[in-house]
Amino acid sequence: MSIWQSPQSLEAMNAARDRTMIQHLGIVFSEVGDDFIRATMPVDERTHQPHGMLHGGASVALAETVGSMGAAMCIDRSQYFCVGQEINANHVRSVRRGQVTATARPVHLGGRSQVWAIDIVTDSQDLVCISRLTVAVIKQGALGS
Repeated sequence: MSIWQSPQSLEAMNAARDRTMIQHLGIVFSEVGDDFIRATMPVDERTHQPHGMLHGGASVALAETVGSMGAAMCIDRSQYFCVGQEINANHVRSVRRGQVTATARPVHLGGRSQVWAIDIVTDSQDLVCISRLTVAVIKQGALGS
């Protein structure tokens, strides 16, 4: 059974990347299942740190991107929106080239908050990063102008 209340097509998700950090880093939404969302990101000069390895901040940007999109698809977006509250990441393996894939699954889908677990792996399925994202679910108009 699907968890999505406001599903989007991969085409729509990827079109929304235009002129954003998501596009700059080369993040592409690649798959949506009944209870997960997945995106890829290249490991290249856009995502390297000075030693030629995947930058931890790029991994965190990928994790927050895929988790946030999942969170948004789990709410009625005509009434609510989600904002990140906290993210953490454990970087467990370095990567120098290729691409990484992030898979986000919900741990908690509440009325006011959501928690998402995101695993980032290489093409050979080696674990690179484990992240957890907490988002707040906010009523449209609640923050004023």
